[in-house]
Order: sequence, then structure tokens, then C-alpha cells
Amino acid sequence: MRRTTTMTVRLSGALSDYVAVNVGEHGAYENVSEYIRDLIRRDKERSEHEAHERLKAELVRAFGAPDSTFHPLSAFDVIARNTRKGK
Repeated sequence: MRRTTTMTVRLSGALSDYVAVNVGEHGAYENVSEYIRDLIRRDKERSEHEAHERLKAELVRAFGAPDSTFHPLSAFDVIARNTRKGK
């Protein structure tokens, strides 16, 4: 089930003016809520993209490492190592 949250945001000065330019008859958005939702979606996409890029970079490093640096691990070893990191 989707949850709806109502939030109040106070803007003044330059931020308020900037939002006003982007909302309404001459702006790209019909209302402030639409604008804020789009900003949040874009920020979420950016965050997910950055996480994906970090993972890709880590995989490139791992696959580029010499075979002599690899150590065999069992599933138990991986689980135990990740459990320790969480504590």
C-alpha cells in the first residue's frame, strides 16, 4: 500500500523566487507539489546512478586484479564477513 505524506516547506528570498519562476503559467510545472516531486525523483535517480557507478568501478577493479590476489571463500565465509560489518 502506498503511503502519502504531507510536508510543509518554507522558502524565502532567492529560493522562493526561483520556484516561482519554474511554476505557473510560464514555468515548466503547474504547481509547487509537481515541481518538488520531480526534484525528488531526479535526486533519487542521481543517487541510484551514483551507487551503480560505484559498484561498476569496484567490479572493474576486482576483475582487473591479478589471480594471485583472489582467495577462495565459502558462502559461510561471506555471510560471516558481512555479518561482522553490520555490527
